[in-house]
Amino acid sequence: VQLQASGGGLVQAGGSLRLSCAASGRTFSSYSMGWFRQAPGKEREFVAAISRFGGTAYYADSVKGRLSISRDNAKNTVYLQMNSLKPEDTAVYYCAAVSGPYSRDPNRFDSWGQGTLVTVSS
Repeated sequence: VQLQASGGGLVQAGGSLRLSCAASGRTFSSYSMGWFRQAPGKEREFVAAISRFGGTAYYADSVKGRLSISRDNAKNTVYLQMNSLKPEDTAVYYCAAVSGPYSRDPNRFDSWGQGTLVTVSS
């Protein structure tokens, strides 16, 4: 599956953004989907993931209550709603797909989008 992320930008602390990740192909519902992020000088880290049909979502502790992952299998798209953003959320955000159960390990994911930059100013 090929992935295309969009929706990043510059926002003030406390603001909101919604990231989208559009997938190609007809088997989108075969994949659990995840969002990861990588800040300058840091390793890529898990942000959120969602099961194949959207019934279960998983979050990193640092984003619980502020970020929300969802998916629309009819549109082959996964979203990341980002509220109450903080400067420490500044990073390049990547969507990724894994066939089968979700994982927090980026090495388990089969396909990656190109990344979209989110910058949160203080």
